[in-house]
Amino acid sequence: MPNYRRARIAGASYFFTLALADRSSTLLTERINDLRHAYALTIREAPIVCEAFVVLPDHLHAVWTLPPGDSAFSERWRKIKHRFSRAVGRTAHPTHRSESKRAKRECGIWQRRFWEHLIRDEDDFRRHVEYCWGNPVKHGLVDRAVDWPFSTIHRDIRLGRVDAQWAGRPTEGAFGE
Repeated sequence: MPNYRRARIAGASYFFTLALADRSSTLLTERINDLRHAYALTIREAPIVCEAFVVLPDHLHAVWTLPPGDSAFSERWRKIKHRFSRAVGRTAHPTHRSESKRAKRECGIWQRRFWEHLIRDEDDFRRHVEYCWGNPVKHGLVDRAVDWPFSTIHRDIRLGRVDAQWAGRPTEGAFGE
């Protein structure tokens, strides 16, 4: 088995992608309140600055900035995934889990790993935030980013960080999928 290593820079900004094991599922948007609750509990215990967040039916993207001296993003995501899984209960769990998932007492809702990218500079930061905003457009869920309800673009419009007419058509060769 490969020895997977993550970049862990305390106080840095990161882009994340987390996906459900069943990529045809709509569980994240169906149970958005359970996800919001799991997120809120976790972030209350271990704060971050949420720069951008978007939840699609089967995956999510986020850009977080961790506090100075803190690089524990994996623990935060572990808790969010665990709390969400417990909230949705056994009825949402796949009936056929792999032997290794059963052995580790995993419910099988989430893909085991997640993808993270250490933000390198201001341009990289901007591109990843815009990727979050535009992802529902990329997946054909809406025509305009502002029409997707599960995105921090609404907060950022209210705060004047982005124009309400921002189209959100990601460039070819985008990242995070």
